[in-house]
Amino acid sequence: MPAQHVATLVPLAVSIVVILCTIVIHALALGATVGLVRHEQRLGRAGTGFWNTLTLVATTIFIAFVAHLVEIALWATLFIRCGEFAEFGSAFDHSAVNYTTLGYGNVVMTPSWRLLGPLEAADGMLMFGVTTAMVFAVIQRLIRARFPDLRN
Repeated sequence: MPAQHVATLVPLAVSIVVILCTIVIHALALGATVGLVRHEQRLGRAGTGFWNTLTLVATTIFIAFVAHLVEIALWATLFIRCGEFAEFGSAFDHSAVNYTTLGYGNVVMTPSWRLLGPLEAADGMLMFGVTTAMVFAVIQRLIRARFPDLRN
């Protein structure tokens, strides 16, 4: 097998594993958010006032943010395991730049692992999309709870 195929297939294979892990992490965050919203609805607090609504939306955003940080750390750990970084801080910084699609380009990985950058960026975009949908769904639920005329 030519070296260029290995340079594509190996990073692709390891990134698929990490992407599956990020999906699980985000699913856990989504489950926690759904559980929280259902709990607040059972208690009759969902959408009842500004502070309750703010707290629920802020908690949802915080849960999602923590999930993103864990996912960035997971990618950073992969970069260390691949020998691209010696210490976690630099790997985490590089991972955050990739994951958020900021793309400073101040650190370029070796050719054999360079494909991990755009794969992490694609994963980050998808996970931010899930977060956006999650926050939107919570806000929509709170609006419907607060304003009965908007339920239909």
